[in-house]
Order: sequence, then C-alpha cells, then structure tokens
Amino acid sequence: MALVARQIESDRGTTLEGLLRTGEALLSDAGIQNVRHEAVWIMEAALATTRLALQLDGQRAVQPEDRARTMTLFARRAAREPLQYILGTQDFCGLEFAVGPEVLIPRPETERLVEAFARQRLSAPAPIVVDIGTGSGCIAVALARLLPGAVLFATDRSAGALRIARQNAARHGVEGRVTFVAGDLFEPLRGLGLEGQVAGVVSNPPYIPEGELAGLQPEVQSFEPRMALVGGTDGLAIVRRLVAEAPEFLAPSGTLMLEVGQGQAEDVVRIAAAQGNYGPAHILRDAAGIERVVCLQRR
Repeated sequence: MALVARQIESDRGTTLEGLLRTGEALLSDAGIQNVRHEAVWIMEAALATTRLALQLDGQRAVQPEDRARTMTLFARRAAREPLQYILGTQDFCGLEFAVGPEVLIPRPETERLVEAFARQRLSAPAPIVVDIGTGSGCIAVALARLLPGAVLFATDRSAGALRIARQNAARHGVEGRVTFVAGDLFEPLRGLGLEGQVAGVVSNPPYIPEGELAGLQPEVQSFEPRMALVGGTDGLAIVRRLVAEAPEFLAPSGTLMLEVGQGQAEDVVRIAAAQGNYGPAHILRDAAGIERVVCLQRR
C-alpha cells in the first residue's frame, strides 16, 4: 500500500490528469470556488488543448516545460489574480473581449446597460453615441455591433485601457466606427463639434464607495484598476459630474444611461432632479433584481 501511495505521488503532475489534480488542489487551498472548471480552463490555455483531450488522454505524459508553464498559471490564480486576466479574455454580450490589468473586467450586469440603450428608438439616421470611461471598450464595441448606423466616441483617462479598447474594436470589425480619445470624462470631446449633437451618453462609471473597497474579493481589490472602481466617499463623485456635464453634449431628448451600484439608483435620480436638465427618470433592474441602470432624458 505504501508503495502504491509513493507511486501516485511521484506521478502527480507528470500526466495530464495528475497535473489537473495538482491544479485543483492549489486552487482549492486558495479558497477559489469551481476549481475543476477553472483548472481545466487554465490547462486548455497553457497547453493549447481541449476539455475533451483532457478527459480522453488523461494518462498522457506532460513535458517538463509544459508543466512549468501550467504551474505558473495555477500559481497566479492561487494568488487570486482574476482568471480573466490570466486567460486574457472575457465574454460580453456574446462577444469575446481582450482584457488585462489595465481595464475593469466586463460583467453581466453591464450587459443590461447595453441592451437597454440598444432598444431605444434613436431618431437620427446616424446617431452619435458617447461611452464615457470605456475601459476595455466593451460597451462601445457592443453598441457599434448592435447599432450599425451609429457613430461612436469613447473616452478614458488610461492610455493602457484605450490600447486594449482599440484592439477590441479591431477584433470585432468596428474600428472605423468608434473614435477613442484620451482624457477625463467629456473633456477630450470639447472642440469636436459634438455639443448639443449627441443622441445618447452611456457610462459604467466608478461607483464603489472608498470605504467598501477593502471588503471586496481579493480579485477586485488587489488586481482590478482602482481608477475604474472607486467613486469617492459615497461612490457617486463621478456620477455627479456625468449628470452635470452631459447636458452640454446631449441633443434635446437625448439620453444619459448610467450603471450604478446596489442602493444608489434613487440617489442618482435625486441628483438628476436637482440638476434640473432632465425629465422623469427610469430605473432598470438587472437579472438579480438589483436597481442597476438609471435612464435620464434631457429636457
């Protein structure tokens, strides 16, 4: 029995099945959920293999360099680096987007924002749409695909984020329809003749209150860009600016749609009402029933 145990231990990591079990153990010890799925995804990426091959060829030997490469990825995930950064992609609105530590990882709740905006009736034949804080470009690119007649502008303060956003626009064939510009919120759009001409502004702004960041998962607080997460003491600092600055660019009846955090929607509605340039607000819930999107229309 002891001889069998020693043989099993010596084989651990030298076959596909052994390496998979080693990865699962590392991820489990790190407190990660769904370790089987994540370990398989990592091995698919590291070894350029498939889930089926792992199942059918589990006893196939793994070369030392392949094992070392795979173990490096397992170690990164065990350190709680987001799986999306390790694999380099994330699905959003049925499209695959390149992601990295320069950008916020696209999330399912943001799809609600895109879907709601795309369902609007935009009167102009070539409506101008602006995405503020574009990050990976997922909102702008998805809207460009859903609204083939739209002309899009997307801004971000991060040069690294804009580099990834441009890659994603090219990946999905809309690089000629989305203009990416560097700068803070609406500032880089001034002087382009867009004032009073924009049919819609969309944004997933930073909305996490400063004091709540430390309580989030390690993947979020330690790896995702703080600039894309934290929205000041109450989480609404950037939202206030968006609500105040958008009317300069929105056409009459133009729409401002914002993703917001749990419990923030009513506060955003009050901010907009006090600002005075918008009609009645509409609030949309995400799949979990959380009030997630605030829709404002310029008077």
